[in-house]
Amino acid sequence: MGLPRIPSYPMPAAAELPANRVDWTVDPSRAVLLVHDLQNHFLSAFDTSAAPVTELFANVNRLRAWAAEHGVPVVYSAQPGGQSAEQRGLQQDFWGPGIPDDPRAAAVADAVAPAEGDRLLTKWKYSAFVRTELDELLREQGRDELVITGVYTHIGVQATACDAWMRDIRAFVVADAVADFGADEHRAALTWVAGRCGVVTGTDAVVGRRGREVTGMAFTVERIRAEVADLLGEDPADIPLDENLADWGLDSVRLMALAERWRAEGAEVAFLQLAERPAVEAWAELLGAS
Repeated sequence: MGLPRIPSYPMPAAAELPANRVDWTVDPSRAVLLVHDLQNHFLSAFDTSAAPVTELFANVNRLRAWAAEHGVPVVYSAQPGGQSAEQRGLQQDFWGPGIPDDPRAAAVADAVAPAEGDRLLTKWKYSAFVRTELDELLREQGRDELVITGVYTHIGVQATACDAWMRDIRAFVVADAVADFGADEHRAALTWVAGRCGVVTGTDAVVGRRGREVTGMAFTVERIRAEVADLLGEDPADIPLDENLADWGLDSVRLMALAERWRAEGAEVAFLQLAERPAVEAWAELLGAS
């Protein structure tokens, strides 16, 4: 009755995404980013050191950095631990008692934990709209787009996307920033959303990059400078080579996204290494740049 053990599987590639019925694109001035149920309890069903979770964390953090750059509000949903049978309702029949009365199990995973200013909603049902303030939050801020990440794709993510549609809120499910019981369930949910209630997209399509042309190049000083400028919304020429980039607004969320992006391209670099000496020249030395 509880969660299954979930084997590793690859995230869907951009070429594998289903055809969308509508041609919406994300507008940061209208959007809210939802990080759905990325709690330790739900993630414990996966090997968190393997796909799809490694890609899930990296892409959620890239989207969080994009949100920070563009002023997009970030909202987390999280179910409480130790729910009574009355609070669980019919979920009890399908999934048992749910998250135990354990703060660690109920907590959002450290790798994607909320930053200062993010909103945390207590969630009770499949949809993140039910018995929460999500709809009110969107209306108050004059926003009508919801970019959805998290777990599980064919349950809460799909239900939330459908509920958004019924409220005339455009839903965007980020295919490589959600995860599921397996590849079949993941892809089936994406296909249903694309054809019935929202748009299925990828992290690259949402984030975009002025510095996209540098992808795949060697880690030169100018490439590193351009990617930092891209994250900060600055002109590369204005980014100093030897100053602490934290003083320029490069926070831990953006730094983690940068580390994950470079690791995905084969760089042997960790977040802590970048955080220790946050300057372009120091990173160039670390990455063996020319």
